[in-house]
Amino acid sequence: MDRAAIMQAIPHRDPFLYVTRVLARTDDAITSEWDVPVDLYAFQGHYPGHPVLPGVLVCEFSFQSAAILFSEPGSAKVSNDAVPVLTKIEDARFKSIVKPGETLRAEVVVEERLANARYCKAIITSAGRTVCRLRFVVASVAEGV
Repeated sequence: MDRAAIMQAIPHRDPFLYVTRVLARTDDAITSEWDVPVDLYAFQGHYPGHPVLPGVLVCEFSFQSAAILFSEPGSAKVSNDAVPVLTKIEDARFKSIVKPGETLRAEVVVEERLANARYCKAIITSAGRTVCRLRFVVASVAEGV
């Protein structure tokens, strides 16, 4: 799945679309990558002279990857007007910093489905080293609600 297909699957757009490509996808799992730009806006202030990718953006990359699972036929989508919304984050563990130019890989697995929500776990890596592990919930919510 390339960037154009990703943009059809989820409502995120630049400069806040972080999934560069999807490598593999099943009904309950997705593996995606993000080529972290050297000139990413966040590096201007986090930290000047010693840029480090904010952990919240590492997490957002995994949330966007999970949201792609809602775009598939037969998903827990509420309607065609639904959007993926993060409803819970738990047990986020940051293991390594991310520098400009790295490629992150997210492996997201759906552990449970409940109505319009998916309970997920994610492992984010870069060059084989673990960057972050977390659990979260993404729900499909009708726009305007």
